[in-house]
Amino acid sequence: MELGFLEPVPAWPAEVIELGDLELNVRATPEGPPERAVFVHGLAGSATNWTDLMALLADDVAGYAVDLPGAGHSPAPADGDYSIHAHARAVTRLIEHLDVPVHLFGNSLGGAVAVRLAAARPELVRSLTLVSPALPDLLPRLGPARVAMSVTPVLAEWAVKRLTAVPAERRIQATLEMCYADLARVHPARLQEAIEELRRRDGLPYAAGALIASARGIVREYFKNDLWREAARIPVPTLVVHGGRDRLVDARMAIRAGRTFPNVRIVTLPKAGHVAQMEFPEVVAREARRLLAESRTSVR
Repeated sequence: MELGFLEPVPAWPAEVIELGDLELNVRATPEGPPERAVFVHGLAGSATNWTDLMALLADDVAGYAVDLPGAGHSPAPADGDYSIHAHARAVTRLIEHLDVPVHLFGNSLGGAVAVRLAAARPELVRSLTLVSPALPDLLPRLGPARVAMSVTPVLAEWAVKRLTAVPAERRIQATLEMCYADLARVHPARLQEAIEELRRRDGLPYAAGALIASARGIVREYFKNDLWREAARIPVPTLVVHGGRDRLVDARMAIRAGRTFPNVRIVTLPKAGHVAQMEFPEVVAREARRLLAESRTSVR
C-alpha cells in the first residue's frame, strides 16, 4: 500500500491462562524488557487490536494483550457477568498473576475497564494510556445512539439474528467504517484476518450474548457518573488519545478528561477515528513512549 504505514506483523502467540474459575486468552510479545504492559480491547474487539502497537513498543515493555471474557479466544465467564466491573476484575486477576505493576492500555470499552481498575487498584498500575475511552457521554450522536438501541431487550436478540445472516465481509466493512476515519488505512491482510475471525465467532454459541451483554455494560455506565469520579482519583501518569474523526467517542470529551484526570496529557489526532492504535500505531507508540519515560521519572 502507498500510505506510509507499516506492514502488519503476525498476531502474537496466544496462551490461555487459568485464574481459578476464570480463563483468559492472552497474546504476549517476547519477554525481554523488565517492565510489563497490559492491553485491553474495545467492544467487539480482541487482543489482536493491539498487535502493531505492541510490536512498536516491544523494546520498551513486555506486552500482554488480553481477550476479555467471552471475547476473542477467551471462553464465556462462568457467572455470565459482562459488566465493566466484571471485566475490570478479570484484568485485575491477570495483573496479579503477572505479579508486577503494569503500564495499562485501554481502547473504548477497554478504556472504561482500565479507568475502573486504575482507580480501584492504583498499586497495580504504573501508567495509564487510554485511546478513545468509553467514558460517560450523553451528547446525542448517531454512533452511541445505535449502541444504546441495539442492546434494548428483545431488539438486541432480533438484531443479532438478522445480522448473522449478513455475509461476514459486509459486517466487517460496516464495523471498520464506524471505527476508522480512513478505510484506506486498513491493510488487506488485517481485513482478511477480521473477516476470518468474525466467521469463527459466528460458530460460538456464546459470542452474540457476550457482545450484547458487554454493550449493555457500557450503556449502564453512560447513565451514571461513576467512571468520571473514579478518573479523578487516579494518581498515575495518564495519556488520553482521541481521534478527531471518531464517530463513537466525541473528541470534545478530551476537554473533560483534561479537567478530570489529576496527572494527564491529552493528545488529539485530527485524522484518526475510534481505534488510533490500529490506524496510526506509530504515532500512538511515540506518545506512549513519552508516558513511559514520565512514569519512570515519577517513580524516582
